[in-house]
Parts: sequence; structure tokens; C-alpha cells
Amino acid sequence: MPWTTPTLREVRSIIRDNIRGSLPGADASVPNSVLRVVSDAQGGLCHLTLQYIDWLSLQLLPDTAETEWLDRHGDIWLTNSDGSTGRKVATPSIGVATFTSTFPGVVLPNATRLSYAGMEFETTEEIDVGVQESPANIRCLDPGAAGNLDPGTQLSVDTPVGGILPNATVVTLLGGTDEETDDELRMRVLLRIRQPPMGGDADDYVNWALRVPGVTRAWAFPQEMGIGTMTVRFMMDDLRASNGGFPLPSDIEAVTAYLNTVRPVTVKDIFVVSPIPLPVNLRISYLDPDDAATRQGITDSLLAIFRERTAPGQRWWRAWSDEGIAAAPGVYAYDLVADDVTPPSNGYMPVLGDITYG
Repeated sequence: MPWTTPTLREVRSIIRDNIRGSLPGADASVPNSVLRVVSDAQGGLCHLTLQYIDWLSLQLLPDTAETEWLDRHGDIWLTNSDGSTGRKVATPSIGVATFTSTFPGVVLPNATRLSYAGMEFETTEEIDVGVQESPANIRCLDPGAAGNLDPGTQLSVDTPVGGILPNATVVTLLGGTDEETDDELRMRVLLRIRQPPMGGDADDYVNWALRVPGVTRAWAFPQEMGIGTMTVRFMMDDLRASNGGFPLPSDIEAVTAYLNTVRPVTVKDIFVVSPIPLPVNLRISYLDPDDAATRQGITDSLLAIFRERTAPGQRWWRAWSDEGIAAAPGVYAYDLVADDVTPPSNGYMPVLGDITYG
């Protein structure tokens, strides 16, 4: 039988029975008696101790540990691409913005402050600004994915510089990542325990790729491009959500650069690439109930199961689509028209395509 913490009532009953057995003639069950008060107080203390031990047992293993203790497990087991240990911290976005002045030859100082929607930015170089748009490197002072802004976004120039127009235009501003979540950290800790370093096998490449900020999933394929080669594919589900989770060229460069610092020198070539999306289209009919909330629930549920089950080269089974639809809240009945989808190579990865209702 699995251990369960006794209730307060059960603990107090045990204490009363123990007093009765230890002191012949004593009865701790008499209401308002001294022995009853003492035994109930002792029972309360014992129950608190048992609750603490029960809670502590959950913290000693990473699969059930809470945030503070999970961070300790992470600090013990994990090293990140920046040399830190444990949870991957939020990183700031960096990029380029253009500035314009009312007359040529205006010097824009380094560390000129900018702002947008409550976030602060600054230039990281000194440039000469003319009447035409002049580019300057900038960075966000607030770490996190919120600092990744679309091209064309207007930043306010908060540091007054004579002649400089009050707005700067974002050319590119990417690379900001949020702090790693508990679930992501827990997954990495368990992966590190279950797949210890082996001097550069496929699992090592997966663990190394996951050290890079923003990387949420990774796969390694030895000798796919020939003897002595390694191919690594990865996803950035949260940071690149607007791109379906697929990494950008700059992300591929960052992962490649880090892998080159840790991979064995005996590897002939390493190829770091993004998976190619292979849409899985579904047709759902006779949905009950058929309303906007149910359809949105089906989409969310399918996206979750695709993130859990799909992988480059992995066949997508129709049964998995059924499982995702059936798990959506409020779905009572439906008819699914779909087939299994088999990627033509390891380069392709099944993703949720169009959902048609009728």
C-alpha cells in the first residue's frame, strides 16, 4: 500500500490510544480533561511534522519539486550555453534602429535612451546622424521576449539630442527570450539524469542544443549527411510562436556557434537546420456541440498534442489526431476524415494544418 499522510483526526486518535496503553487507568478520550488536551496538542504537532515530511519528500526528486527546490536541482545538474547553471534566464533583444536629424553631422551618443510601451532601450554605439535615416545598434534594457519588436515599430528618443527627431524606426530587434519555465527546466533536468553525457553521442547534442536560450525541443541524427556527420534540428516554440515555433536563420547561427564549442573535434561535419513543416490537414464533421468555443478548444488541444508527439521524420498517426480532438473540453461527438501522414525524410516534421468543419 502506498504511504499517505494520516489525517489530524487519525493522529490524535493514535496519541490517545498510546496514552491509554502507556498509562494504565488513564483515559485521554474524556472531553475537557487534561490528558485529552495534552494528547490533542501533541497530535497536532505530530500531524504538522508528518505534513512537512510528506512535502519534503516531494522536493527531494526533480519530477515533483516546487520552484525553489527545482532551481536547486537545476543548479546541480545543468550548465547553459552562457556558462551559467540551472534555469535559463531571460535575455534582452538586440538589433538595429534608424535615426534621422534635421541637419547633417549630428552626433548620437552611445547609450542614448529610447522607449516603447513601457520598455526601455539604448544605443550601443556612437554614430553620426544625417537627414537620411542612419542605422545604429540598439538593445533592450528589459530582458524578455516582449522586447522583440516588428520592423517599422517607432521608438521614442528619450535622451534629448539637438537636431535628432523624436522617433527612431526599428529595422530588426530580435533575440529576447523569457525566463525558462518550471516545466521546461524540469524536462531538462530529467533528460540530463536519464541521458548522462556520453562523450558526444546523439543525446549529448540534444542536451547541448537545449542549453541555448529559446530552444524548447531538439533532435539529433548521426551520419544523416554521411559517415562522421551529425545533423541537429530544433524548435523554439515560445520565442518564435509567430513563426510556428520554427527557428530563424539567426537562431540557427547561435545554436551552431555554441555546438561548435562543445562538440567532439572528431566529428567531420555538423549541420544545424530547422525542420521543414509538413501540414496535417483535418476535416471534422458532425461536431457536437459545433460552436466557436468548441472549435477553439479543438485547435488548442491539437496544437498541444502536436507539440508533444511530433518530431522530424516521425509518422503522424490518425489516432493521434483523434486523441487531440477527443481531449478538447466539451466535445461529445464528431466524425474525422484524415489519414496517417508520413514525412518523406527526416527533414520534414508534421504540424497542424487546416481544420475544415462541415
